[in-house]
Amino acid sequence: MNKILSWSITAALAGFLFGFDTVVISGADKELQALWNSSNAFHGSVVMAMALWGTVVGAIFGSLPTNKLGRKKTLVWIGVFYFVSALGSALVNDPYTFAFFRFLGGLGVGASTIAAPAYVSEIAPAKDRGRLVALYQFNIVLGILVAFLSNYLLSSIASNAWRWMIGVEAIPAFIYTILAFTIPKSPRWLLSQNRIEEAKEIFQEVNPNGNINDFVIETNDAKTRESIFLRKYRLPLILAFLIAFFNQFSGINAFLYYAPRIFEEAGLGERTALLSSIGIGATNLIFTIIGVTMIDKFGRKTLMYIGSIGYIISLGMVAVAFFLNWGGMAVPGFLFLFIASHAIGQGAVIWVFISEIFPNKLRASGQAFGSSVHWILAAIIPSLVPVLITNVGAGTVFAFFAFMMVLQLLFVIVLMPETKGVELETLAKKLLNKI
Repeated sequence: MNKILSWSITAALAGFLFGFDTVVISGADKELQALWNSSNAFHGSVVMAMALWGTVVGAIFGSLPTNKLGRKKTLVWIGVFYFVSALGSALVNDPYTFAFFRFLGGLGVGASTIAAPAYVSEIAPAKDRGRLVALYQFNIVLGILVAFLSNYLLSSIASNAWRWMIGVEAIPAFIYTILAFTIPKSPRWLLSQNRIEEAKEIFQEVNPNGNINDFVIETNDAKTRESIFLRKYRLPLILAFLIAFFNQFSGINAFLYYAPRIFEEAGLGERTALLSSIGIGATNLIFTIIGVTMIDKFGRKTLMYIGSIGYIISLGMVAVAFFLNWGGMAVPGFLFLFIASHAIGQGAVIWVFISEIFPNKLRASGQAFGSSVHWILAAIIPSLVPVLITNVGAGTVFAFFAFMMVLQLLFVIVLMPETKGVELETLAKKLLNKI
């Protein structure tokens, strides 16, 4: 188990860079807009959102290297992309080159949402799979917290603070890339490549209590080229789409990208807004740890119930606070509850759930589909936030997100299956031909 934990943590460190890369731009938001005198539309859709569009491309096409090169090699290349992106973004002098390097980092983020959860789910025993795959989400929120803290500490630099904020990511990116060379190949990926003896050897090492017979039966299936869009895979496809769809229609990425701006909209000063962002990161981390410890005990569905109800209450109260012009810490307080609800629900569950519901031979493709839905929406929604807050008001925006979470609760009640403690091969058979 010590080996599995070590390898899982190493692969999950891709999530740390994901979280750091996604949020670090929030500290440079206003400085970059002033530096390049950008309109709200250009700043939101190009400067701020280009990394997210890179993430969309990485998510759509990330299954190709994940399947062809393998999970391990893909994780190594992800580290390289993060490193180049961080250095390049910090050294440029115009918004277009900046957007290009941010796009490269986005490719790494998108591919990591496929390769890292797939890798960990394929080496983890069924009884521990939830918390081990959820280490990826834990690292995401740890990266978010470190990015908020880093932004706050570096914001006092007299000039070019944004270069330091963004460039410092090169350090953990370099360390992660080196560590990624030390993990073994995924046994289930080896099986899909018909490297059966090598796959058996690693499978018995990482999962000595697993069902080797079910594992080997997949050999013949692995030779068959199929698509996740076949009718028999309709249920896992719908499940992946809906959990990713509702994840982004909670408003989570829009909030993380513009946390300081939203806090300032609520009446906090600039430095207080940055400091409140650190509190958001800490809350996210604490409740993610709670979610990770609960996911294999109480199950994925229970956490989604808790998160959905918390979403509805917190987002509804944020909307009311903006409509009624409540001052002080009202908006930050409700947003802390929002982050806690996300961390214990969608945050802990999404990457675990998507990595579980597709057969071994289609896991990377299914992960790519769910990640693509997630990241297309994650690119569109934050791009619209500056314009929407200006034109329709923050209260209306948060009221819409609250309504979407009512729909998510209905999805959990009606359609979402429980996947805890079930072997991947058994789970794939249960979800086959269900719709």
